[in-house]
Amino acid sequence: MVIAEPIKPAYIEVAQRDALVIGQKIWMNESSAKIEGLTSWNQGEHFASLGIGHFIWYPETNHRPYTETFPDLLKFLKERNYTLPVWLQNITVNPWPNREAFLAAKDTPQMTELRQFMLDSIPDQVQFIIRRLEQALPVMLQTLSNEAERALIKTQFYRVAQTPQGVYALLDYVNFKGEGVALTERYQEQGWGLLQVLSAMTGNTASPLQEFADAADVILTRRVQNAPAERQESRWLLGWRNRLKTYLEPLTAKN
Repeated sequence: MVIAEPIKPAYIEVAQRDALVIGQKIWMNESSAKIEGLTSWNQGEHFASLGIGHFIWYPETNHRPYTETFPDLLKFLKERNYTLPVWLQNITVNPWPNREAFLAAKDTPQMTELRQFMLDSIPDQVQFIIRRLEQALPVMLQTLSNEAERALIKTQFYRVAQTPQGVYALLDYVNFKGEGVALTERYQEQGWGLLQVLSAMTGNTASPLQEFADAADVILTRRVQNAPAERQESRWLLGWRNRLKTYLEPLTAKN
């Protein structure tokens, strides 16, 4: 049965203590819960990846194939009465122009302060991802012209969200691979975000979370198959699959 009600903030509202648990799991997924993983810049990428969710921050560049999220995180934390480090208060662009400059600054006071700020704000980084999740469904639905498709996506979203670990799975995946609506996030015209995963769910079993994890595996495998050969994305697939396995664990489980 299609659930027609719009998403309400209270529907996926998470207490701070639970947000901390979810945040620790996401941090483990992204960087093995290592403090240095809170400020990283992956080889071959054109942006820094910051915080538990590896929020993207671009330097001055016109090449932005992925959705930038770190400036929006800072705005959100300010709304929740965090005091940003002084050097972060008046800049919007990543001050390190490339990976080499970023790595060279690893032990500077600025970078140390940034890591501590990211560590101290873990629960509210989760609340930020929740806000992204709340915003994701209507954005995804707007990209679909067929009413039956919209009803299917909405139904699958709510099926997953109503399971104990479902909110975590949705949060982690939308943070991990995005909503799936950006046309720049495509290989061979096929995306790999939350929209594509929800579309690939069978929708006819008693375990929507298992369906979600299975569908995500299919979509990520397709991404690797469609990726340009020079990106060598097959090296990431095992780690991605291990991440999907955490969606089936109790929320309190330690990774």
